[in-house]
Amino acid sequence: MNTIAHRVNQINEPQTIAMAKKARELMAQGIDVISLSLGEPDFETPQHIKEAAIAAIQNNFSYYTPVAGIPELREAISQKLKKENNLAYEANQIVVSTGAKHALMNVIMALVNEGDEVIIPTPYWVSYSEMVRLVGGVPIFIDAPLSQDYKITAQQLGSAISAKTKAFMFSSPCNPTGSVYSLEELQSLSEVFKKHPQIMVISDEIYEYINFEGKHHSIGALEGMLAQTVTINGLSKGFAMTGWRLGYLAAPLAIAQACEKIQAQFTSATSGITQKAAVAALTGTKEPCLQMTQAFKRRKELLQKGLGEIKGMVCNEPTGAFYFFPDISYFFGKKHGENTIKTATDLCLYLLNEAHVSLVTGEAFGNPNCLRISYAASDEKLVQAVERLKVALGKLD
Repeated sequence: MNTIAHRVNQINEPQTIAMAKKARELMAQGIDVISLSLGEPDFETPQHIKEAAIAAIQNNFSYYTPVAGIPELREAISQKLKKENNLAYEANQIVVSTGAKHALMNVIMALVNEGDEVIIPTPYWVSYSEMVRLVGGVPIFIDAPLSQDYKITAQQLGSAISAKTKAFMFSSPCNPTGSVYSLEELQSLSEVFKKHPQIMVISDEIYEYINFEGKHHSIGALEGMLAQTVTINGLSKGFAMTGWRLGYLAAPLAIAQACEKIQAQFTSATSGITQKAAVAALTGTKEPCLQMTQAFKRRKELLQKGLGEIKGMVCNEPTGAFYFFPDISYFFGKKHGENTIKTATDLCLYLLNEAHVSLVTGEAFGNPNCLRISYAASDEKLVQAVERLKVALGKLD
C-alpha cells in the first residue's frame, strides 16, 4: 500500500545533493575525488562573527526568539538594505529564516495558489521549480541561452505573462551561470512588470557580495518596484556561513506577515546563536567578504583559462557567484569503452568515475546541454580538476 502523499512524487531530489552523495560514496572507498558540485564556499567564517556566537552562548542566549527574528537583527537587516541596496524595508517587513531556501519556500507558500503560474528564467537554481510544484503552482520557463549570457530579455518576459501569472523568480548573480543582470537590463524588465502590478518579483540575491563587476543592483530599488518585489538574501555565500543556516526576506508588509504566520507553524525562529552572529556579520567589517570575492575572482580566471583549453567546452564569462555553466553538447554521441555519452547526466557520471571530478548536470538547472562547475575550491584543486577533465574528455571519440 502506497501511503506517501502525491506531492512527494511530483518533485525530484536536488541533483546538487545527489552528485555530492555519489562523490562521498567514492571517497569512502578511498578514491581521491575533487568535488566541484556543491555551492559552498571553502572559506572559514570570519573570526568576529564566530566570537559573537561564542559570546551569545556564554551569555546563555539559548531560548526561543520571536518567529520573525530578534528585533536587533531585523533592524540590522533593514539598515543594511537601505545603506547598501537602496531598499526601504522597515524591520517589520523582514522575516529571518533557516536559510535563504527557507525564505523562498515561505514566499512561495504565501503567494502561490493551485494553478497559479510562476515564471522562471532558465537556467535556474534547482529548487525553484520544485518549490512551485510543491504548492500546486505551475512553473513557466523562459529559455535564456548562452548567446544571451543566460539572461532573458524584456520581450521574452512579456510573451511569457498570462492571466494566471502570479510571480517571477530569478537570481542575480545567478546560480548556476554566474551571470549578473546589469542595471539597464533590470530596468528593462521592470518596465514590463509595472504593466502587470499583480505579479510579485521574487529576487534571490544570495550571491550579492560575490560580484566581479562592481556594484550590485537590486530590482526592488528601481522606481515603482519596491511594492512589487520580495528580496531574498542570507549569509551563506558572502559570509561563508552555510552551516549556520540563516536567510531572510524583505517584502511588502502583508506578505512579510503571511510568511511569519507560515513559519510559525513550520519551524518557528532560527537559532538564536546564529542570529547574534548575523548581527555581527551585518554590522561589522566587510573586509573578509571582499577578500573572499577577490579569491573567487582569481579562481574564476584560473578556471576560465583551463576550460578554454578543452575542445568542445563552450563557456560564457561569469561576472558573479562561483560557477561556470559550459555547453558540453559537443560530447554527445561520443564514446569511451562501454561509455556512450547521450546526455549531460551521462557526461557527469563518466567524469565522476573516469576523472574523479564531481560536477552537476545542467538538466537539474533547466538546460540539458550544459553542466555546472563550482570553483569554490582551492587553486590547487582547480588546476588538478582541469587536468583530469582534459584527460578524461580526450578519451571520448
